[in-house]
Amino acid sequence: MPTILNCTRSGVIENLMGLTRRFRPALQNIKGKPIMNNLILNKIRSVSATSRAVRGVGAVAILAILVAISVGSAQAAGVEPHPTHQAGEDGGNGRILLAAKDAKTTDAAEKDAKAKAAAPKGPPPSKFWIVNVLRNNAALTLFLTLALGYYIGGIKIGHFSLGAVTGTLLVGVLIGQLDIAISGQVKHVFFTMFLFAVGYSVGPQFVRGMAHDGAPQAIFAVVVCAICLATTYIAAKVAGFDVGLAAGFWAGAQTISPSIGLATDAINNSGVSNAKDLLNQIPVAYAICYLWGTIGTGLILSQIGPKLIGTNLVEACKQYAAEMSKGQPEGGMNTAWHQLSMRAFEIAAAGKTVADAEALHAKERLYIERIRRDGKIIDFDAGTTLQAGDVVAVSGPTEALVALEQHGQEVADKELLDIPVESVDLVITHKDVNGETLVDLAKEDFARGVYLQKITRGATSVDVPVLAQTAVHRGDILKLSGTKQHIARIAKAIGYADRPSDATDMVWVGLFILVAGLIGALSVKIGGVPITLSVSGGVLIGGLVLGWLRSVHPTFGRLPAATQWFMNSVGLNVFIAIVGISAGPGFVAGLKTAGVGLFLWGVVATSVPMLVAPLIGKYIFKFHPAICLGVCGGARTSTASVAMVGDVAKSNIPMLGYTVPYAVSNTLLTLIGMIIVLIY
Repeated sequence: MPTILNCTRSGVIENLMGLTRRFRPALQNIKGKPIMNNLILNKIRSVSATSRAVRGVGAVAILAILVAISVGSAQAAGVEPHPTHQAGEDGGNGRILLAAKDAKTTDAAEKDAKAKAAAPKGPPPSKFWIVNVLRNNAALTLFLTLALGYYIGGIKIGHFSLGAVTGTLLVGVLIGQLDIAISGQVKHVFFTMFLFAVGYSVGPQFVRGMAHDGAPQAIFAVVVCAICLATTYIAAKVAGFDVGLAAGFWAGAQTISPSIGLATDAINNSGVSNAKDLLNQIPVAYAICYLWGTIGTGLILSQIGPKLIGTNLVEACKQYAAEMSKGQPEGGMNTAWHQLSMRAFEIAAAGKTVADAEALHAKERLYIERIRRDGKIIDFDAGTTLQAGDVVAVSGPTEALVALEQHGQEVADKELLDIPVESVDLVITHKDVNGETLVDLAKEDFARGVYLQKITRGATSVDVPVLAQTAVHRGDILKLSGTKQHIARIAKAIGYADRPSDATDMVWVGLFILVAGLIGALSVKIGGVPITLSVSGGVLIGGLVLGWLRSVHPTFGRLPAATQWFMNSVGLNVFIAIVGISAGPGFVAGLKTAGVGLFLWGVVATSVPMLVAPLIGKYIFKFHPAICLGVCGGARTSTASVAMVGDVAKSNIPMLGYTVPYAVSNTLLTLIGMIIVLIY
């Protein structure tokens, strides 16, 4: 029976790989087998490259079709003009004719009003079937915008990419040329989801930064936010921008797209008569200023930043790593938090306790995991005395286990060594270990028998270097592996094991969104002017509170990582898609009006704070040169810029300064979107 080939991109590669495996014996009998194998490998690479090219051409083709449809779709249906009633006059019956004329005019007006009421609302039908379908099905329009937006935003050139938000905005503006209307309520629902997820994800770091040892970095973030606000406000006033352009100018130059939502709410609540025109200006200014906002921040911090603070970034990171490694064992931290390896030994001489036996190898950590006595596996503790003939399962580094053979004979005991082992993400919640270093925690009894693989921190899941003097904090996630018994013990001592689950605690999530939104809706009049946090601002703070509470009391308010991603990424991009689609018809005109001048002012608003921030960090806050630029990138919520700094430094040490400023600035820069409208 003939084989049916899979014709997808991955299927083509699988088919070729299958053919390679199928004919490999024959090819090996051919004298020129290396040539044949290379030819096949080259063919596979060629197919892969071709499929990538086809994918790119396909996306361009779809965009080209949308452009063509946009240009030709607005074919208005012809509407017959209403007949004009000519007034006739009769010299002998003037009043009668006048009354008749008035009656006819009234009838005509009524007919005209009825005709307008009966006329279909919205744009006239398009000559393109696809346009009419998209106009009548907002869901299809949104998913088309998201698909193309995520694709375009994911294209990378070096470290730079437009990102899903900008990609979605540009696609939305293009599709908006088709004159498609989408309910504003959809936009508000998804933006509310997004704001709550943002607050939830940064809550632990935000509170720690404000209340504990991260205070200097948190205060620095507040200072940088203030400089960003002052620079943007002054630039917008000097340039003569209206409040709509100023709000988009802020969002783009500071690359803080969430502020668009709060600015939109503030403009709608301001009572201005031309609110729609102002709102249509926001995406224009955002799109123009975002490009340098992203690229410029990275270039300034990675290329100019080291010169501003007068340091060799590579050497500074090496020095910082050396300082952070004090007290570290010769073999590195993996000997303190050891990798799991296990063997079984028969005890030759009695008399030693479990604790004594575990201390036989002075330089390495050994742990007795199980004991078999008289053929049965028994319970034990550190004070249990070992007897001759006992068989023990011991875990520890391979070298230490080999050295242990002089104290007992290694035996094969499959059942004894069949110990359940797991790898979990352990979230630190206990305040008594907050701020403790890894080398100090490794000495505690609860750390026995576990292996630390990595540490992640913050809403962006930054990888923290595993060094002896690395301090851990509430909300940090430790990737640990070990037996279930050891994992349970350390989880009880310092936090909780966050085992994979896809269940969201919607009871608490829904309640916090409701209550926080109601609080945000309250307003206070100051000097006759109503001041309000707005529902959006309240929801953001509600997310902060629940995120922090969850890190301290992990028994409620669960929001799995996948759900957070959906609420955060998709929630924001649906909002941005609708903003772009709604602003589409007037976007081109706004672009022509604002143009180059707006871009140049955006360069100023982005660059000035980032040129000043490293100097403030070095001379006022006295940050170590290795983390100073990471702190600056966090204060501008620019992950890409810190990655570029890390490349220059050839180290991930700069990331140690990123998380606390990011948590603080991500909240403040978003709220300033509303503030800049109120004070403008």
